[in-house]
Amino acid sequence: MRTIAIIPAYNEEKTIGNVVAAAKASSNIEAVYVVNDGSCDKTSQVAREAGAIVIELDSNRGKGAALQVGLQSTESEVILFLDADLVGLTTELIDALVLPVCRGEVDMTLGVFEGGRRSTDLAQKITPFLTGQRAIRRAVLQELPSMDDLGFGVEVALTRYVKSHGAVYIEVPLNGVSQVMKEEKFGLLDGFTRRLRMYWDIVRTLAQ
Repeated sequence: MRTIAIIPAYNEEKTIGNVVAAAKASSNIEAVYVVNDGSCDKTSQVAREAGAIVIELDSNRGKGAALQVGLQSTESEVILFLDADLVGLTTELIDALVLPVCRGEVDMTLGVFEGGRRSTDLAQKITPFLTGQRAIRRAVLQELPSMDDLGFGVEVALTRYVKSHGAVYIEVPLNGVSQVMKEEKFGLLDGFTRRLRMYWDIVRTLAQ
């Protein structure tokens, strides 16, 4: 099945290159789309240099909107969603995410961190449905409502939608993979504030 990767990114110049490179190196990925969500750093430049097709948003519209734009930009049969701030991602792990879907074994895979950083490993073990790493059949998403206003609640909405439609999914361990924490990216105060906003998006979506 034709598979493309969609990576929403906001000020991720330090990590986006390696994420794109890992996806580009997979023979199972036809193209990598990076949706630059209003970044003010070199995210777009680094992504292009790594081989991605970059879609520019003129303002920071949020993760859900960025994924929506990426999804509307392709008619690929299988979509691989990846976060832009991953550390330790390999091509082998990309294949582990997409192949079960491409082979028709499942409708969706959820990538769960293992053996990376204790904080990110623990968070994903408790709430694997929040992972941003997932491959999914496009056919499953045909009636998916718009994700524009979901922000960081988009993963909750995707998982709930798939479950409600009786789709089959599995968890795939992503050994050695972790994420850069918001406090590391933006500083302690700004990072914590952004984390609270992320939690609010998630809680708001759960309550719907």
